[in-house]
Amino acid sequence: MARIPYEDEIIISWVELHRDSRYLSEILHQKGPWKGIIAVTRGGLVPAALVARELDIRLVDTICVTSYGAGEAGTAAMVQGEVKILKGVAGDGEGHLLIDDLVDTGRTARIVRQLLPKAYFATLYAKPAGRPIIDVCIKEFKQDKWIHFPWDIEYRFATPIKEGGKVRSGP
Repeated sequence: MARIPYEDEIIISWVELHRDSRYLSEILHQKGPWKGIIAVTRGGLVPAALVARELDIRLVDTICVTSYGAGEAGTAAMVQGEVKILKGVAGDGEGHLLIDDLVDTGRTARIVRQLLPKAYFATLYAKPAGRPIIDVCIKEFKQDKWIHFPWDIEYRFATPIKEGGKVRSGP
């Protein structure tokens, strides 16, 4: 597995993720109606649930894919490995929304797109290498940014600097 270099990190809050999911829903509502949603697990589960609520879609399925593994011990960085389909979906995706949180290098997205070529592929966020594979996204980030989703991070008290607190990273 090759390590992907990241120069900076971006933290997406629950509030931001919810707002972006609602904005994505507004765009998708104008392109519907839709038969159902197919979430790309695991990252697409939360955005798919929010879109399903906003568009009153009750048919939600999953395509279960794995392509990332843990990076160095004690770090949040991940390495991309072999893409594996753990559970597929019948059909070609016609009339369905395919939802994921992020398209990064595009490796996973290419495989999912091949399996469901007629689905409308929507992500909240995209990086340049994967952007051409999807149909719509809400925000685009540089390729060298690592995106932390709210389910991947812990929120905890930060001791004020005057009381001995340390700055974890600089500007």
